[in-house]
Amino acid sequence: MYFQAVLSSDGPPPFVRLLADPVRWRLARELAGSDRRVRELVAALGQPQNLVSYHLRQLRAAGVVTARRSNYDGRDSYYHLDLARCADAWAEAGAALHPAIGSPATGRRRSARARVLFLCTGNSGRSPLAEALLRHRSRGAVEVASAGSHPKPLHPDAVRVAAEYGITLEHEPTHLDAVRDKRFDWVVSLCDRVREVRPRFPGRPVTIHWSLPDPAREPDPGGDTLPAFQRTAAELDTRIRFLPLSLTTDAEESRP
Repeated sequence: MYFQAVLSSDGPPPFVRLLADPVRWRLARELAGSDRRVRELVAALGQPQNLVSYHLRQLRAAGVVTARRSNYDGRDSYYHLDLARCADAWAEAGAALHPAIGSPATGRRRSARARVLFLCTGNSGRSPLAEALLRHRSRGAVEVASAGSHPKPLHPDAVRVAAEYGITLEHEPTHLDAVRDKRFDWVVSLCDRVREVRPRFPGRPVTIHWSLPDPAREPDPGGDTLPAFQRTAAELDTRIRFLPLSLTTDAEESRP
């Protein structure tokens, strides 16, 4: 791994040096919460665009940040922090200091049942998969729902992929209007199009964005979309693994 800790090294591990820069640390903090466009990062940091772009290149070169073209406006790109890679790098950095602190940290205990809403355009693939994966991973401890701005029938490959995780996916597509007056702790948009029409929800939920392409529009050369759904489910599962750790804490802090 790029950040492999070397105990005999005189200097700090590369990951520590990478994030020791204040601008890169702030970029990582912003991207830890949500995928962002460059102009949003510029506004959040209050720094010139050329400086922000330079540090984003450093983070991308290290493999902890990736970029993906927006499926809403191809002139835009969304930047994403790879939390799984960061977790491994933190563990290796801790082990470089002392082996006893190299084990993964455990999340804080939730004080109440968190409520999470996943949104995508069709509510036929990405959002029902995210809903099912979070419910499965949390063992029902999280109240989770999904909806779409233009709902359509559940995609059969979403059902097939869910079965690979031991999940029987049964979902009735739901329109965004049916949930817009309900209270959630977190609202997670999964596609760039639905992010643009995401309404304000009551109770000031935490809103974040994960920029994922529509797997139904990414068939392999033979026309099969199952591999794209498998990639989408794997990415959702990785992101969701980090979501429950701070669900209640962040949501509670965002409310009046």
